[in-house]
Amino acid sequence: MRVAIAGAGAVGRSISLELVENGHQVMLIERDLANIEPEAVERAEWVHADACELASLEEAGLESCDVVIAATGDDKVNLVVALLAKTEFAVPRVVARVNDPRNEWLFNDSWGVDVAVSTPRLLAALVEEAVAVGDLVRLLTFRQGQANLVEVTLPDDTPLAGRPVRDLKLPPDSALVVILRGGRVIVPQSDDALEPGDELLFVATADVEEDIRSALGR
Repeated sequence: MRVAIAGAGAVGRSISLELVENGHQVMLIERDLANIEPEAVERAEWVHADACELASLEEAGLESCDVVIAATGDDKVNLVVALLAKTEFAVPRVVARVNDPRNEWLFNDSWGVDVAVSTPRLLAALVEEAVAVGDLVRLLTFRQGQANLVEVTLPDDTPLAGRPVRDLKLPPDSALVVILRGGRVIVPQSDDALEPGDELLFVATADVEEDIRSALGR
């Protein structure tokens, strides 16, 4: 893929390093000349420009990108970049960083955002996931809240111990996508037996999360 990243700070550079290592073409757009350091990500294309200016994005060839990531430390900038990418350049996938969780409600398709990533919220969810056993924890939201990645760790007294996955009566609009067990990643099959301590990851809409809890006997 060809990916444009607005913002070459610590977050933007980290993302670009991961993407180039995975074989993608990356263009970093940065308006602060002091942050232009091509040696930091040598295989990326560096562009000194203001990603909020339409002419700059046209010159950079944003229309050729498959993904745009608005990764600056300013939520207002990220929203403007997302809106321009989607409405002016018809970029198929727009990802935006949310710096202040209070602004998260703005990061939706009205502003051209396909995926909003809130670092504070994600960190809070990971903390909850690390300490919560038996509770359903929302880890990530997809497609403007249409579906979530949620996790449940089965407690020692789970009524599901020893029972096969096919006995798990999940509601519509939900799916068990993976079981994490002792460092193993298990793609669940109908005959796989569940065990206490299993971490179950589901993709589900928000309105069926309570039904998932009920299916797990919580």
